[in-house]
Amino acid sequence: MGKGRLEAFSDGVIAILITIMVLELKVPHGADLAALRPLLPVFLSYLLSFLYLGIYWNNHHHLLHAAKHVSGPILWANLHLLFWLSLVPFATAWMGENHFAAIPVALYGVSLLMPAIAYYLLTLALIQRHGPESHLAVALGRDFKGKVSILAYALGIVAACRLPWLAMGLYVVVALMWLVPDRRIEGVVEG
Repeated sequence: MGKGRLEAFSDGVIAILITIMVLELKVPHGADLAALRPLLPVFLSYLLSFLYLGIYWNNHHHLLHAAKHVSGPILWANLHLLFWLSLVPFATAWMGENHFAAIPVALYGVSLLMPAIAYYLLTLALIQRHGPESHLAVALGRDFKGKVSILAYALGIVAACRLPWLAMGLYVVVALMWLVPDRRIEGVVEG
């Protein structure tokens, strides 16, 4: 079956998630810049999560660009990914409202770890459908960044219990790592 509906549905879900997150940014009750100070943790949480959702949207687009067809298992793997992404706004809001406290930061790490695992499972389903010699399989290779991300999230979850700032540092580093364009799929498909 074609992949158009899968792409459109996923794009819509990610757009809704971003909208939900921005609605958590409440208007301050003062007219000076000092009134914005209490909102800084909420805004920083939003900024990081917006970045992550943008990274997933971008990589999902590239992943499906390389796919020719989808199947039932791919549809379910994609829904699995969207389920975990749908929890990001909750974890984001809790972390921001509690000024990066240990347990909310750990839960935020879980909200990053689980979509990373789900994305990996989606890539496996796509490779199974298209074959180990497909453009997609060649482009993904060993997926070093994906595996390092999963490890960093797991370390961040553990670190959050004692050092939430270290966990946040790991989450930011992973996001920055993915900001560097990943041209593996573009290069193989266009080459």
